[in-house]
Amino acid sequence: MGSDQANEKAQGTGRRAILGAAVFGAASGAVLGLPGAAGAAETGTAGATVTNGAAGQGGRGLKSLPKPTIVGHRGASGYRPEHTFGSYNLALDLGADVVEAGDLVPTKDGHLVCRHEPEIGGTTDVAAHPEFADRKTTKMLDGVATTGWFTEDFTLAELKTLRAIERIPANRPHNTLYNGRWEIPTFEEVLKWQDEQTRKRGKQVWIYPETKHPTYFRRLGLGLEERVAKLLRKYGKDGRNSPVILQSFEPTSIQKLNQLVDNPLVVLLSTADSRPYDFVAAGDPRTVADLITPKGLREIAGYAQGIGPTLDLIIPKDANGNLTKPTTLVGDAHKVGLILHPYTMRNENPFLPAEYRKGSAADAYGDSFGAFKTYFATGIDGVFTDNADTGVLARADFLAG
Repeated sequence: MGSDQANEKAQGTGRRAILGAAVFGAASGAVLGLPGAAGAAETGTAGATVTNGAAGQGGRGLKSLPKPTIVGHRGASGYRPEHTFGSYNLALDLGADVVEAGDLVPTKDGHLVCRHEPEIGGTTDVAAHPEFADRKTTKMLDGVATTGWFTEDFTLAELKTLRAIERIPANRPHNTLYNGRWEIPTFEEVLKWQDEQTRKRGKQVWIYPETKHPTYFRRLGLGLEERVAKLLRKYGKDGRNSPVILQSFEPTSIQKLNQLVDNPLVVLLSTADSRPYDFVAAGDPRTVADLITPKGLREIAGYAQGIGPTLDLIIPKDANGNLTKPTTLVGDAHKVGLILHPYTMRNENPFLPAEYRKGSAADAYGDSFGAFKTYFATGIDGVFTDNADTGVLARADFLAG
């Protein structure tokens, strides 16, 4: 999932419906996976149980996932540095139904790797590598001057010499304990890990990768969608029931993917007054506010199965950060057959609505259970969270009434 945020207009075929039938598999006990996996934790229901040994398909599609679906945002990033196998494994141990593995950006030699952004100064130890000091530069990333080190300036072999670090240490000082433990995973490694974990855990593991800044990378000759599709085809995960949901903040990226693969697709939506960067690049004046009208949602439903709005599009906040009245977005999206997986629930005070904070410490937890309950009550189909265990318990509370 990205930070809160192409002239070509590929036409969606509308060939896919909301997928599958509602069959929920019981979660098995957590199993240790790749190095750095945490111990077993309490889990809730999870994706379809694997009965035929085929790890590549999700069985009965999106509707095999429980509702509300708990999506591990960049893994278990509330407890481990994001987009690492330590974070991904822990998300499964904590009961996540789907793992957002990962935000996809390319290397200089065309490999896809999992990083929050192409700029890696805040998520790796690259600044401590003197051999890469001259790679630090300033670029215009989606119209914003950004200084740091960028994945497209490194080969995969060079990136593999780096190690992940905690991105927001002021909020998560305990996560810094794990700085330097894990390397940057590639998307191909994630696809292999998915199959391995599906076998080990005895239930289908789902992932939720995102194409990051696709217009920016296409202009550099590093188009993302074709690379994603090629790998999904290689591993037999490009079908309508495949346990791989693809997402992007750029609608045209989802339209391209709609032509290349048959996976479930989700359009991410930032603040109402923002414009997707592919719209900016193409001179399209529409904003997110236009996309969440009934007309805009019908258009999205022609090429995607869902939307991933910021939580503020579900329930806006007032000037003091308190929640106000829910919008009609959930009902409007459901009317045209779209699911909603908003982002992002986090336990720490600064990320919660004001009425759910406890004190003012930046790393202290507020009443996240109360916030989960309020958002679940709107009828959302799931939520991205940095704290999958909290989400699973909150869902159990909500479903128990």
